[in-house]
Amino acid sequence: MNPATPLPATLIGDVCRDVGPALILLTGTRSAGKTRWCGELVRTARAARLHVAGLLSPPVFEGGRKTAIDLVDLTTGERRRLAERPSPGLTGMAGLGWRFDLAVLAWANARLARLAACDLLVIDELGPLEFRGEGGFAAAFTQLDARRYRLAVAVVRPELLHAAQIRWPWCSGIFATKDRT
Repeated sequence: MNPATPLPATLIGDVCRDVGPALILLTGTRSAGKTRWCGELVRTARAARLHVAGLLSPPVFEGGRKTAIDLVDLTTGERRRLAERPSPGLTGMAGLGWRFDLAVLAWANARLARLAACDLLVIDELGPLEFRGEGGFAAAFTQLDARRYRLAVAVVRPELLHAAQIRWPWCSGIFATKDRT
């Protein structure tokens, strides 16, 4: 694993020099800044006039507490509510502590299935649902495998990193965001 997460400008510079296709796995614990880092990468890529596609899953906070997860289609900018914390006494989907909107997951997979080639593909994030074959952003696997991008960044939790490395042994690098303290 690389000791430090590269600056988004460094990766975008590589894309502009036509290095690729390359897949980067981005990992880190909960609240370590993975989505924030991906958002900065997307802003940097757009500033360089690169074609960006994929999904970003920004958290929604109320009163300092994470209460929901939104989903942003990076091609169109459309934003939908992906998941919410379950009401007291109810469990989350697949033991994850979140109740996912199945219609939004279907929308996301349809968007992913229609993606054209791009400069930067961001998938935030691939988790237990995807790696256990229980849904989630299953279409992301097809897009990542197709390598129709110059750079792809797939966010993967540390506990799933080994499975991701087995799935994509050709990945170009693994970077970890640092925990906020």
